[in-house]
Amino acid sequence: MDDVKTLSEKLFMNPKNAAAILDESEIKVADDYAEGYKDFLYKCKTERESVVFAERIAKENGYVEFDKTKKYNPGDKIYFVNRGKSIILCVIGKKSIGEGVKIVAAHIDSPRIDLKQNPLYEDSDIALFKTHYYGGIKKYQWTARPLSLHGVVMLKGGKKVEVNIGEDKDDPRFVITDLLPHLAKQQMKRTLSEAVLGEELNIVVGSRPFKADEGSELVKLNIMNILNQKYGMTQEDFLSAELEAVPAGEVSDIGFDRSLVGGYGHDDRVCAYPALTAIVECDNPENTIITVLTDKEETGSDGNTGLNSSYMAYFIADLARMENLQMHDVLSKSECLSADVNAAFDPTFPSVYEKNNASFVNRGVVMTKYTGSGGKGGTSDASAEFVSKMRTLFDENNVIWQAGELGRVDEGGGGTVAKYIANLDIDVVDVGVPVLSMHAPYEVISKIDLYMAHKAFKAFFKS
Repeated sequence: MDDVKTLSEKLFMNPKNAAAILDESEIKVADDYAEGYKDFLYKCKTERESVVFAERIAKENGYVEFDKTKKYNPGDKIYFVNRGKSIILCVIGKKSIGEGVKIVAAHIDSPRIDLKQNPLYEDSDIALFKTHYYGGIKKYQWTARPLSLHGVVMLKGGKKVEVNIGEDKDDPRFVITDLLPHLAKQQMKRTLSEAVLGEELNIVVGSRPFKADEGSELVKLNIMNILNQKYGMTQEDFLSAELEAVPAGEVSDIGFDRSLVGGYGHDDRVCAYPALTAIVECDNPENTIITVLTDKEETGSDGNTGLNSSYMAYFIADLARMENLQMHDVLSKSECLSADVNAAFDPTFPSVYEKNNASFVNRGVVMTKYTGSGGKGGTSDASAEFVSKMRTLFDENNVIWQAGELGRVDEGGGGTVAKYIANLDIDVVDVGVPVLSMHAPYEVISKIDLYMAHKAFKAFFKS
């Protein structure tokens, strides 16, 4: 039996709950680290708010705004903001950039409810906003729950007004109503995906009419008057606004043992935060290191603030030009961790997972060799050589990690920014935190897994 046990320990993978094998001191470090993350998650419910947060942290840690006309030296810290919705942080390495850069790329957009261009209307003495949902959601999850409104309005003439309503305890909140069970007989015959239709995601914003004896749309007029007094808006200004409805409320510990964190936007801010903290803790690296916090991943990474555009490549091209190098000379020798989440195994719904290849809460950061759907459609599929290199790196730096895939082969699938980075001739693999209830208005992650993501990204930058 001793021989069997010894041989099994040597040859088999033996994944364990990290809390069972970590010292209490490191568990406390993980718990303390999660407090900073909870603050970030609560304050940064949109990509714009995440960029503002990251820029502030960058400045506090000695980063200066990138100037492509300047020459930078080893140890210099720079950052670049792309249109207020994505940000790059960079520390110049001791080695020539011609030896490649190390990139950790995470996205800071999350599924949500966007307002339409002309959203405000009145019906039956109620004022409402028309919406268009953003990213992959279960629409029924967004009804009958308090919502807050975040974003910007560009007034005619170019003045920018920032909006954040529904987070402070004295703020009003908003809601998408749903049918009461007594009258939902026909609704409940719909399939789950059609239980609430996109055009039924209408947000209640008011019900009192403007004080007037006569006139039409007086409730709408009252709301518009409130917005005009507070922000200087007219109805036409909605055309140049980006307003997002997100779940209102704070981030919470979950469970009697407080081992988990519940909140909105873990996908993918649970990877964005450790990507940010990892780079600000790395001074004087060997290779130039870069953290990219990007937008638009949830809708395909298109647009000039998503990684299907060229803004990251152009940034690296500017760095290469300082050493009289071509961009491709740098990219072909570079490495990247695509910092994105995976689906944690949920014991309530086991049939959609293939348990031998699923990721689990509290077993550490998860490395996902390939994503996509069907026959690996839409994935970069990291090479065996690069996966081996990352395995070794994590083991040598006491990073607890696991391998995982996104469910059974024929159940669906998903993608990340990895394929767009791989298309630049960069070695890349997905590394991130397993999430329960992914894409729901309230997701759940493990504090230990979060901290292991920080350790993994920091080890990568220092390697």
